[in-house]
Amino acid sequence: MLSAYTGSSVRAAESPLLEAGLGDELMQRAGHGLAQAAAGELSATGGTYGRSVVVLAGSGNNGGDALYAGARLQHRGTGTTAVLTSERVHTPALAAFRAAGGRVIQLSDSTLDSAAARVSAADLILDGILGTGGVGGLRGLAADLVERVNARGTAGTVVACDVPSGVNADTGEATGHLLSADLSVTFGALKAGLLMGAGARAAGRVTTIDIGLCGTLPEPDVYSLELADFRHLYVQPQPADHKYSRGVLGIAAGSAMYPGAAVLATGAALATGVGMIRFLGPERVTALINTVHPEVVCSQGSVSDSHVQAWLVGPGATEDPGQRQRSREAISSGLPAIVDAGALPLLPDTVGAHVILTPHAGELAALFERRGDAVDRTAIEADPAAFARRAAQTTGATVLLKGYTTVVAAPTGETFVQAYATPWLATAGSGDTLAGILGALAATHAANDDGSLPGLPPSARWAALAAAGALLHGLAGRRAAKGGPIVVSGLPRHIGRVIHDLLQDPPSSQPQ
Repeated sequence: MLSAYTGSSVRAAESPLLEAGLGDELMQRAGHGLAQAAAGELSATGGTYGRSVVVLAGSGNNGGDALYAGARLQHRGTGTTAVLTSERVHTPALAAFRAAGGRVIQLSDSTLDSAAARVSAADLILDGILGTGGVGGLRGLAADLVERVNARGTAGTVVACDVPSGVNADTGEATGHLLSADLSVTFGALKAGLLMGAGARAAGRVTTIDIGLCGTLPEPDVYSLELADFRHLYVQPQPADHKYSRGVLGIAAGSAMYPGAAVLATGAALATGVGMIRFLGPERVTALINTVHPEVVCSQGSVSDSHVQAWLVGPGATEDPGQRQRSREAISSGLPAIVDAGALPLLPDTVGAHVILTPHAGELAALFERRGDAVDRTAIEADPAAFARRAAQTTGATVLLKGYTTVVAAPTGETFVQAYATPWLATAGSGDTLAGILGALAATHAANDDGSLPGLPPSARWAALAAAGALLHGLAGRRAAKGGPIVVSGLPRHIGRVIHDLLQDPPSSQPQ
């Protein structure tokens, strides 16, 4: 499991070391790690000797890290140029860069175009304009430079120093122009902003350099499940198991208008592995379910008469009075419940963490509005973790906020971010399959109560389980996309194969 921290937390962890006079040592460690990572990128494409490197150095410590790394690369035979985006610069780092033989260009109106051309043509670019303390995006000549570089394109590899300049290290929010990285080399600890929103899209691959903060870091601000964590959260069948001990999932989904949503959710739940599914819905929908999935027990019955371990309600259930009533009863049943789509408006004032809400940004904005809290969808998309936490605290539920990266928040504040999905999953029915996966995981957990993740408090149980569902959904989508555009109805066959791979030791299902 990855642990990530806001830039604010990392700066606080650095403070006692800086007060002890270790600032230069921390910077040297960062510069060394950055240089090693950059040299590795160059070696993968022909070696370091004679290659052109451009360092974009801002006024802060981030620029100092980049200059020290540039000096080390110069010593390894690169031709390195530093473009200073501010008149203020880290003086010792600049002196070390000059002493190594690096060339320096002060960015100005007169040098802007030539600097942009040099950056675009370089074999490798070290982006050290802004670091974890940068807020509000790039400004002035630095913004103009990046705009010109983006217009020209880059011939080489872009390596971000700590975070891509202009990305908020706390939230992933970004405004204005960004120089997207192929690799982000972050110092001390993984930054939360590299996992979310625009930061995740701009970060490329991420590697963390240990500079000695382990003893001063607080509890993580964000977690992210790795492939090996799935085994701890997936309840595997045992020799004495039967269909009831494997978990029974109740599903109230679909309607005359959207019967397919019920089929998709049910198929995904079956593929995830659950002992039995009891489906409640209109006769037309139950007939379709039994045609496609004959193993599902279907009826037009009530929630109170159905013996299950968990509920999934809402997919495709729009404007169906019977399904709306079943959704209300399931949410209030005291059992774990996945609440999706058409059931979200039926949420009572407060519920428990065993109720998992699965909105996208628009649905979350509507949830806030129903509670008298006007929140714009774009604000949610810019800072998804903050709004997922806010929704969890407001409702008492576990909130899984869908998007480019999936953010899951527990009402007690524990937050997970999963970024294994593929853009090919942005298609109708994808959310129904995710809901089915989550329903199956919830039912098997409720029946067995033995899936847990070491190092997490009990209060994070349902959030971790929801994150595992997002991981599985994303990997299944990646696997399906290897054959081209995804047909969501075919996703279940990939779900089972990914589970098989993830349960190996070590897991063999690798994100591409």
